[in-house]
Amino acid sequence: MIRSSTAPYGIALLRVSLGILFLAHVGLKVFVFTVPGFVGYFASLHLPAVLAYATIALELFGGIALILGIYAPWVAIPLALEMLGTIVLVHGANGWLFTNKGGGWEYPAFWAVALVVLSLSGDGAFALRRASAQAA
Repeated sequence: MIRSSTAPYGIALLRVSLGILFLAHVGLKVFVFTVPGFVGYFASLHLPAVLAYATIALELFGGIALILGIYAPWVAIPLALEMLGTIVLVHGANGWLFTNKGGGWEYPAFWAVALVVLSLSGDGAFALRRASAQAA
């Protein structure tokens, strides 16, 4: 049973937490790896540079949209697909555990599931632009 009196707040907590995580990962890409370094990493995976820039943009604008609650259930879908892409293209061959060399795929898998849950659950409380006409 869903506790209707508190569920919107739990969804909002999930939404904001996911958004903050994406902004943290953008910061890692920009300030630690640097944009040219991240683009070079994509090249080492035989991926076009434009996908590296698109990834940074998706995480930046997607993270902000999640935090503010701007069409969050819809924004969560491409972000979940990105996480699945990291499993297939980056972390899948490294094994399950995040402590494995290069990081495993357990963290992106959990992140993808959390994004799907958010997409299925709605905007939550305090959303600026709701994807649906739900009560919060």
